[in-house]
Amino acid sequence: MRARFLKSSYRLFWMPTSELPSALAHRFGGRSDVFSAMDRAKAEARRHHGHHLIDLSLGCTDQPPPFQVTAAMAQQLGQRSSATYCLHAATYPLRVSVAAWIQRRFGVTADPDTQVLLLVGSQEGTAHFPLAVLEPGDHGLILDPGYPSHLGGLQLASARIQRLPLRPEDGWRPPFASLSPGERESLRLMVFGFPHNPTATVGAQDWLDEAMTMAHHHDILVAHDNPYVDLALDGEAPCLLRSPGWQERGIEFFSFSKSWCMGGFRIAFAVGATPLIQALKQVKAWIDFNQSVAIQAGAMVALDHLEDWPVHLRSLYRRRRDHMVQAMAAAGWPVAPRPMALYLWDHLPSVVGAMDSLSFCLRLVQDTGVAFTPGSGFGTAGQHHVRLALVAEEPRLTEAAQRVGAWLKTL
Repeated sequence: MRARFLKSSYRLFWMPTSELPSALAHRFGGRSDVFSAMDRAKAEARRHHGHHLIDLSLGCTDQPPPFQVTAAMAQQLGQRSSATYCLHAATYPLRVSVAAWIQRRFGVTADPDTQVLLLVGSQEGTAHFPLAVLEPGDHGLILDPGYPSHLGGLQLASARIQRLPLRPEDGWRPPFASLSPGERESLRLMVFGFPHNPTATVGAQDWLDEAMTMAHHHDILVAHDNPYVDLALDGEAPCLLRSPGWQERGIEFFSFSKSWCMGGFRIAFAVGATPLIQALKQVKAWIDFNQSVAIQAGAMVALDHLEDWPVHLRSLYRRRRDHMVQAMAAAGWPVAPRPMALYLWDHLPSVVGAMDSLSFCLRLVQDTGVAFTPGSGFGTAGQHHVRLALVAEEPRLTEAAQRVGAWLKTL
């Protein structure tokens, strides 16, 4: 196995501070520019529309965490240990809870000592993992469209990036078979995730099995981002830990943000091959400490006692999905229902012609106070798509659809 599980060198460069913004824009531009533009547009819309702004651009739920979770945190906050630095050893109780949940949820055994690591959100894990396993110039693969931190992590590691375009006519299935023998041989790491953000595609276990089979034959590492594992509305979400070979070359990232509405508390975990977990652990040791034990106390309650709580969320998002699909159709923009909770994803309406997704979303929020996410923020393949998050009550979703419909008629 060719894997070097910790980078041996890093590139450090110095330049005048006046040149730094343009250098960073060249290296990290594109998708980040899309989100920056939308942030500025939403800020202006808040000044113009005030509380009438309907922001459906962020996948941040409007639902609170379970009461039991916040109660456990509140109880622990009174302890002095909650305000001290938390080293890796102090995360052991939560890692044990993670391993037990993994066993119940997927029928897989994971060692809490060597195969489980706490994270500050799954985004942090996918962004830092390439730093742990890649050398500058190594090849990494991402899906297009795909979540921005997958690209960002490879950019931070100075990797050569291979984009695998997804197509709606294929059901957004990754076309791994389309990679040439040379492309497969050059790959060092694949980073992707199903259920898929932004397309709200659940995916299937055989998609992950195909990726792992290719990884085995060509000595590739696989990082699977799985924060939506409990939010499949139709079908069963896939899991890398169910694919043969994960204990040799796989790592999977899970989060409390979506399933238990704990996004602001920034807590997640990775489960994977021992060398990969240890490499990521060493990188994290240079970058951050772990979350307060008070937050960990809430996370343990979620895993140990509220495993079925996401069922409530699925019911909520199913109602919102069906409601918004009907509201958008009534507004003159038919949008297809998606099988994953939280998002709708569809092509721009035909009335906008050749307008790209960023221009569309900027004009939409400026004119109506309704914010969607431009598909181009997730890659070239999303250029003419938009994502909207079902993070408002049904009356607000209806109002958003009506505003959009009235605006489209003016075009």
